[in-house]
Amino acid sequence: MKTSWRSASLVASAAVVLALTTACGQDGGGATGSQNVGATAAPGDVGDIGAGAGAGQGTGNGAGAQASAKAPQPAGKLSVTTDAEIGELVTDGAGRTLYRFDADTAEPPKTTCENDCAAAWPPVAADDALAGEGIDEKLLGEVTRPDGTKQLTIGGWPAYRYAKDTAAGDVKGQGVGGKWFALAADGKKAQADDAPGLSTRNDPKLGEIVVDKNGMTVYRFMKDEAWPKPVSACTGACLEKWPVVAPVEPNDTEGVVKKDLMTFTRPDGAEQQTVDCWPIYTFAGDEKPGDTNGQGVGGTWYAVSPDGKPVGAPKK
Repeated sequence: MKTSWRSASLVASAAVVLALTTACGQDGGGATGSQNVGATAAPGDVGDIGAGAGAGQGTGNGAGAQASAKAPQPAGKLSVTTDAEIGELVTDGAGRTLYRFDADTAEPPKTTCENDCAAAWPPVAADDALAGEGIDEKLLGEVTRPDGTKQLTIGGWPAYRYAKDTAAGDVKGQGVGGKWFALAADGKKAQADDAPGLSTRNDPKLGEIVVDKNGMTVYRFMKDEAWPKPVSACTGACLEKWPVVAPVEPNDTEGVVKKDLMTFTRPDGAEQQTVDCWPIYTFAGDEKPGDTNGQGVGGTWYAVSPDGKPVGAPKK
């Protein structure tokens, strides 16, 4: 590398969660309840995320496998630019947005995007990267990919471009599959600081629906249970297509009914958010904010209204 860097240490902070056993339907929204194991989702309930989203979810074989053998594309002089919706993010010397992948790790730096994934998300080369305005040189580093090439890291996170970003300033990769996000200068996900954890937006077809902090549509699974305590029937492979929504503080919401806005503990120990006590998820097949590709999947998945009801679900 032309510049000598030392990897920056990232300090992880631990949050203490007080688990309360308030049942749904009682006062005490924001409480945490324990869950019994529910039925596992049937194959038809999971849904097909499609080739577009699938290309960003991991490794693959075939013609795209040749991508991993190609050297990462040069980075040039990095800088910080501001997007009206996302906020401040890192761009390369050509003004292309740089991204990070949730399946990767920063401590230690590790890339998991190879083959077909690397064709859709070309890795950024480390050897010519320079710290421009707004970039701390100490946060720049590199990771050796499985093919032996050196990939740029920012705050420990491997950096990528998105093949569908065709012009400087494009941010089409933001939120793809719920796992790809523009890189901030400190290695964190770039996102507007004032975006609430849960909010609503008016969809032209579905009306007012709930979205997460990244603007991704939130869904309910009709095989879940809410009473007297939340139970999720989406487990195993189902969770790869339908990631759970992490806990959100009631005061970090906008437009969502706060009564029975609570979290619960899943069988694997993870905490999941609910609206009106119903477990909520995002869909890996939604590539960007505003997508509603999960609506009606398997006749069991539906967007969520501000009061927790499934939008467009058949009435029983």
